[in-house]
Amino acid sequence: MSDKERYDLDAYLDRIGWEGERRADLATLRGVHLAHSLALPFENLDPVSGSAPSLAPGDLMAKMVRGRRGGYCYEHNTLLRLALEALGFRVTPLAGRVVVGTDSPGSRPRTHAMLQVEVAGEPWPYLADVGFGAVGALLLPVPLVPGTEHEGAGRRHRLEPLGHDGPSELWELRAYDPRTGEWAGQYAFTREPFTAGDFEVFNWFVATHPRSPFTRRPYLQRPLPDGRHLCLDGALLTETATDGTATERVLTEETEARQVVEDRFGIAVPAGVTLLG
Repeated sequence: MSDKERYDLDAYLDRIGWEGERRADLATLRGVHLAHSLALPFENLDPVSGSAPSLAPGDLMAKMVRGRRGGYCYEHNTLLRLALEALGFRVTPLAGRVVVGTDSPGSRPRTHAMLQVEVAGEPWPYLADVGFGAVGALLLPVPLVPGTEHEGAGRRHRLEPLGHDGPSELWELRAYDPRTGEWAGQYAFTREPFTAGDFEVFNWFVATHPRSPFTRRPYLQRPLPDGRHLCLDGALLTETATDGTATERVLTEETEARQVVEDRFGIAVPAGVTLLG
């Protein structure tokens, strides 16, 4: 079946709580992007359990829309792409290199998925990304305009062109860190299109490679409507306030960890998954 035959826009919009207009305009793009970000958490419980998650539309619907689950970047941004295309947007999948923790984008492989979205009547395309598992993630799409600051849903971002040896312009998404007052790189990308087959390869590598961080421990993220941000990294639960201050707690019991994931992240932990190794 085609994506459209297996994809249910009504069910998706109901899952994220979007009741606004269904038009291919900027207001709808922003509204759906934010609603998705707040409704569907980032989580890697499939790779932790030893399997690569399916990116097939029907499987994404069953897991993330009709099931109480989230996903990671390939799942999130595939689901968003299907919704935006069903709403009439022109969408180009992109791939980037996560630069958190490094000053050298070339030292990282392209393992992150994001989207370029064309909006009728707008002079530039937008970067949309609902699948970056970090406190510096976008909650609203940003125009692909270099050097301009954008503030949305309590977060500040900018896109900067980077010099490199390739034929395509390299961009870096940066997020403002209120703790340090500095701009921190999140990921770098070029704007050539990638295909579903490319992301199948990326997905398999990230979900199964023994050195992948996503196979070693649970990693969950959830932005909250009031601007706070939750993160569970292994046994460490961190809650970050809007001013960047963070409180941490180490979970020591499996029962407690499962309850936190169920209650605070809104995720139904699959049978057989152990959160605390």
